[in-house]
Amino acid sequence: MIVGNWVVLAASYEAKARGVRTAMGVARARRLCPNAVVVEPRMSAYVEASKAVFEVFEDTSPLVEGLSIDEAFLDVRGVRRLSGSPAEVAARLRAEVRERVGLPITVGVARTKFLAKVASRVAKPDGLLIVPPGRELAFLHPLPVERLWGVGRVTAGKLHRLGIRTVGEVAALAEPTLVSLLGRASGRQLHALAHNRDPRPVQARRRRRSIGAQRALGRSPKTLEDVDTALVGLVDRVTRRMRAAGRVGRTVVLRLRFDDFSRATRSHTLHRATANTQVILDVVRELLAVAAPLIERRGITLVGIAVGNLEDGRAVQLTLPLERHSTDALDAALDEVWLRFGSGAVTRAVLLRRSSGIAMPVLPD
Repeated sequence: MIVGNWVVLAASYEAKARGVRTAMGVARARRLCPNAVVVEPRMSAYVEASKAVFEVFEDTSPLVEGLSIDEAFLDVRGVRRLSGSPAEVAARLRAEVRERVGLPITVGVARTKFLAKVASRVAKPDGLLIVPPGRELAFLHPLPVERLWGVGRVTAGKLHRLGIRTVGEVAALAEPTLVSLLGRASGRQLHALAHNRDPRPVQARRRRRSIGAQRALGRSPKTLEDVDTALVGLVDRVTRRMRAAGRVGRTVVLRLRFDDFSRATRSHTLHRATANTQVILDVVRELLAVAAPLIERRGITLVGIAVGNLEDGRAVQLTLPLERHSTDALDAALDEVWLRFGSGAVTRAVLLRRSSGIAMPVLPD
């Protein structure tokens, strides 16, 4: 099975075994897996399922940190007396989600967040994997380097060219060596994770550090005007989410993926935090102008924006120049219309009769 309109959003394990991957064009996926059933996404159904699953999580432990609509960390140390060992809690959790929601879930159990995530990935699909205390490195070190958090195609390629293919081989390198190969932040992080050093606690109801959205543009040639139109829709979507969450931000990031699958980012930090649609759109367009030569040379298949350095907007005094007040009032009026009549009630003229792309469901902030 393949879920998607013209871009693959998800695929069953049988389809993945034929080479189907997320973000691949559906036409190519059909060629790889001609017997696949292709269905359109149902975002409202995914949101409702996510809410139901998170209710089970919160009934299991008071400490739940959501990563996405279908993934979370649970700290179960405080429920041992009532609910039993972590292994018993995990088995009961899987059974309750299956009974109450009707979905299979995979659970990894370990002493660190990082290793619990790794264990859940290894146990897929529909599995349970427990990494016993004292056996963490024996489990972790034989795994491929791609299992380390933060190791994508580029980092894995660098390590593979040096003959490094397992986590154990990463762990055997000194931290300064990894820093010289991958940079200070990545080198230090991979060195720590390869030794299962992850002191981060589970943080319940942790607020996001950034709010963003992206859109696949397909493989056909796109003009800068096409890219600009896509960005207009993304900025509307992101700033609407920011205002709904009562957040303002200072750093605007433009993300690009090119025809050769390489990526680039451009960013700009404002003097004042804002959730104003026009202010952020102006910055995004300036970043697009800077990146235009790359787009014209390499082609473009995906664009995304994010706003970071977030603050609580309700606690920030309004200090925008006078000419911005009218756009703030417009944002507020549009938010009210969208809330009452839906996001399609009012739209920009440039977006009329154009698909705004699929808005992926996200956890509430």
